[in-house]
Amino acid sequence: MSNTTPKAVAAPGKLLLNGADHTLILIDHQSQMAFATKSIDMTMLRNNAALVAHAAAEFKVPTILTTVAEKTFSGPMFSEIKEAFPGVEAIDRTSMNTWEDPRIAVRVNEIGKGRIVLAGLWTSVCIVGPALSALDQGFEVYVITDASGDITEEAHNQAVTRMVQAGARPMTSLQYLLELQRDWARSETYDETNRTAQRFGGSYGLGITYVRAMLGEHASEAGAKK
Repeated sequence: MSNTTPKAVAAPGKLLLNGADHTLILIDHQSQMAFATKSIDMTMLRNNAALVAHAAAEFKVPTILTTVAEKTFSGPMFSEIKEAFPGVEAIDRTSMNTWEDPRIAVRVNEIGKGRIVLAGLWTSVCIVGPALSALDQGFEVYVITDASGDITEEAHNQAVTRMVQAGARPMTSLQYLLELQRDWARSETYDETNRTAQRFGGSYGLGITYVRAMLGEHASEAGAKK
């Protein structure tokens, strides 16, 4: 064992995400898939998925939208996601495992990032499939667990456990937004990050709204940090 004391450096850890180092894939956030989702409240799921989508759009994260049987069974993707990516067509599949669709592989390779971030319905099928497949092919995989859901809490939890055991890294939707921002002095994205948090960040967003209303714009940063 080394007796060398590590030296602290004011730099982000290599495992932290930034807007330029990964591809986000949003999978099957659709009406029919949502109807049977019971592991998370549906309003919260939609809110979290929207937060992730708008965060990715703000930080210019290369994003793939994909659906399954949109016209014949599952229905359209959540409007909050489509709103964040106007004009982007979702890739509609027949395969439950997104990673087995050749068009997805082509798009992932065109983007050329070694990290994949996943969220969608259902966790135990449509997220486990691409997560394990991407890991097997050498990609780093992150899963946004509260922008995903399943037919039971056990199904969701066991799926997350399985992916983590295989090497995936779990995170939450608000964590995703704030990890991309990471510094309130980053002025070019500060305002948009606050707007996204206010709109989709639940009680955290309400806190920002309150601080701005009560104390004015100069208190925004302090409110955001809390």
